[in-house]
Amino acid sequence: MSGVRLDRHGPVATLTLDRPEARNALGLELIIQLGQLFTALAADETRVIVLTGAGSVFCAGADIEWMRRSRELSDQENIADAAAMRSMLEAMDACPKPVVARVNGAALGGGAGLVACADVAVAAESASFGFTEARLGLIPATVSPYVLRTVGPGNARALFVTGRRFGAAEALRVGLVHAVAADGELDDAVTAVVDDLLACGPVAIAESKRLVRDATAALALDDLPVRLASVRAAPEAQEGLGAFLRKEKPGWVCRSADF
Repeated sequence: MSGVRLDRHGPVATLTLDRPEARNALGLELIIQLGQLFTALAADETRVIVLTGAGSVFCAGADIEWMRRSRELSDQENIADAAAMRSMLEAMDACPKPVVARVNGAALGGGAGLVACADVAVAAESASFGFTEARLGLIPATVSPYVLRTVGPGNARALFVTGRRFGAAEALRVGLVHAVAADGELDDAVTAVVDDLLACGPVAIAESKRLVRDATAALALDDLPVRLASVRAAPEAQEGLGAFLRKEKPGWVCRSADF
């Protein structure tokens, strides 16, 4: 499948976001493929799923052109389009197999959301993170339940409203990732996690995942795609997305020193 590469090594399946020329950005086709793969792997003999990115980036977030095209859609089409990411994340979160995020580089926006949705996240020391949606006039709607569950509402609110980037050490401190490895030792660190998972009963893992999912179900809101659709089709988001593509700053950007 284009966009996502599936490799197998015994009971371990590795899913690689394979759009290095686009910094592994999440376009609609890739999102749908990824959701289908999580659903398929949930039903086969796979014991562990590793998620990573091709090249030097884990995932730069949503494809900007895809987001910009939302202005051309009707309200219902826009909501259905926004729901694609929610469906994929739900397939990943509901998958009974443990998912390990191998964060080999930048994980921004929806890419940081993928990290939050994983059961265990291992990051390279040089990896960077950010819930950068607000800097584009967007909101991290679809990833919010998984981020809240992982880092807590205090950290989530601060990271959402500032949209700032942060390093692997801070990601470890707030709980977004569970281990940080030197860049040359990332694979060894991921292998150690995989071996820990393979030492556990598959049914026990599935039930443990379901336990946490059920206990935190209240964090998920039913109208997240509607919230995202309404914001991304509005003038502020369209200005922010257009400015990003033009490599300019949107009109709302200023500094406290300007006053």
